[in-house]
Amino acid sequence: MNKYLTLLVGVCFLWANTVNAKDVPSLSVQLWSVRDAVKVNFTQSMEKLAGMGFEGVEFANEFGEFNGNAPAIRKVLDKLGLKGSGAHVSFDQLNEDNFNQTVEFYQTLGVSNLIIGWEPKSWDDKGVVSVVSELNLLVNKLAPFGIKIGIHNHHYEFARYGESTYWDFISQNTAPEVILQLDVGWVNFAGKNPIEYLKKYPNRTLTTHYKVVLPKKSQGQRPFIGQDNSDWHALLRTNITVGNTQWIVVEQEEYPDGLSPMAALKVSKQGLDKIIETLN
Repeated sequence: MNKYLTLLVGVCFLWANTVNAKDVPSLSVQLWSVRDAVKVNFTQSMEKLAGMGFEGVEFANEFGEFNGNAPAIRKVLDKLGLKGSGAHVSFDQLNEDNFNQTVEFYQTLGVSNLIIGWEPKSWDDKGVVSVVSELNLLVNKLAPFGIKIGIHNHHYEFARYGESTYWDFISQNTAPEVILQLDVGWVNFAGKNPIEYLKKYPNRTLTTHYKVVLPKKSQGQRPFIGQDNSDWHALLRTNITVGNTQWIVVEQEEYPDGLSPMAALKVSKQGLDKIIETLN
């Protein structure tokens, strides 16, 4: 009886952890990848991104011809069926002077995830404490507006701090509602394992950046999703089963072979599409 019970438990476990393409979170793109094109022509850039099959965009403080005009930006998104998966902002944009304006702007765009995209205090021994404090304050301040706050990593946050890293300190001392937007490219570049970090802080990577950041000596690898040595299938499965991930955000920061940023981004998007098709 025990043997059959063990077998049944094992089968149930495998079934519960089996994922396929239909389970994959929605796909977005960090607009920093194509910032120059967005600056020249926001509408045309959105049309190209929608044509690649993206379902959403993550804003990076550049809106081209619609700078500051949230209703016009929203009209373009709605026409193309795109959603605002989030936005990278600074703490200054959410200070006392700018808070209401920032919230109103992104509410109009339908954005409910505001992510601190770059904050040097995050890898400073004294500054990291204030980062934690500000994030915890913003959790409560933004909640009435239906907006979550989060923070994005680079490789600097994985330097040693105390008994672990700056990223661990931030993760362990912020409210569970704070989004830990893991950038898997920078995690790999720092010599850490993004899958381990997804598991270490479950249900907190509501949005995750997918990109390739290669060390200088990377034989046979290219800076495109699917053309490096990362186990993207395992990462996707972990995002789905552990991370509570709602958006996979593709980011492309390298443009080799004379490719334009838009063309390079398309290569990574096609690589991710192939990975998703073979997910099991």
